[in-house]
Amino acid sequence: MRSDLDLGLQLADVADRITTHRFRARDLQVDSKPDRTPVTDADVAVEDAVRAVLAEQRPADGVAGEERGGGTGAGRTWVLDPIDGTKNFLRGVPAWATLIALVDEGSPVVGVISAPALGRRWWAARGEGARARTGGGEAERISVSAVRDPADAYVSTTHLTTWVEHHSRESYLRLVDACWENRAFGDFWSHCLVAEGAIDIAAEPVVNPWDVAAAQVIVEEAGGRFTDLTGAPRYDGGSALSTNGHLHDTALDLLRR
Repeated sequence: MRSDLDLGLQLADVADRITTHRFRARDLQVDSKPDRTPVTDADVAVEDAVRAVLAEQRPADGVAGEERGGGTGAGRTWVLDPIDGTKNFLRGVPAWATLIALVDEGSPVVGVISAPALGRRWWAARGEGARARTGGGEAERISVSAVRDPADAYVSTTHLTTWVEHHSRESYLRLVDACWENRAFGDFWSHCLVAEGAIDIAAEPVVNPWDVAAAQVIVEEAGGRFTDLTGAPRYDGGSALSTNGHLHDTALDLLRR
C-alpha cells in the first residue's frame, strides 16, 4: 500500500491530467454556486476522479471537498480543493492549483499543492520537511526566509474589499504599511511562496478549510508558522496567516482589529 504522501502525489497527478486538458478549453462549462462563486466542469471532474481513487486506496478514510461536500471530524479525512483559483482558471490565468491534504485527528499531516500551468508542485508530510519541484526537475527541500524586520518583509494579501468585509480596513493598512513591499499573489500561491522563502508573510481574512489545509503542513514543515488571524494554529479557523515564523507575532499584532 502506498504511503499517504505517495498517494497524495498520485492524486495530484490524476488532477493535473484533467486540469491541464480543460485549461483554456473553448467548451469549458462554467456555472455559479449558491454563494455566486464560479465552478467549472473541471472542478467537478477533478474532485470526482480523486474521490474515486481514494475510495479504492483508502476506503476507511473520510473525504471533504469543495464541490461534493463532507466534513472533518475524528480520524482521517482527505480535504480537497480541486481547483483553487477557479476565477483564474476560467479566464486563462495560469495561477491556479489542486490542493490535497490529509487531516488526522484535526491536524493536517500531508499536504500537496500542484500548479501545473505554473510548472510547480509543493508537498510535505509531518516530520519529513517540505519539498517542491519545477516541471520534471528534481525535488528540492524548501525553507522559509530569515527576514526578521517588517521593514524588510515582502507580504502578500488579498484585495482590500475582502478585508473591509471580513476583518478591517485599518488592520490591512497597518500590515502593508509596516512592510517593505506588498502584492496580491492570491490563494494557494501566497502560502507556497512563504514556504519557499520568496516572500515572508501571507494573510487572508477569510478562507475555507480546503483552501489552506495543505498549505498549513507545507508552511510548517518548511520552518514557518501558520495560524488563523487570532493566532490559533488551525486550518479551519476561517482566516489564515502564514509567515517565516520570525515575523508572526508582529503580523498578528498589526492585524488586530
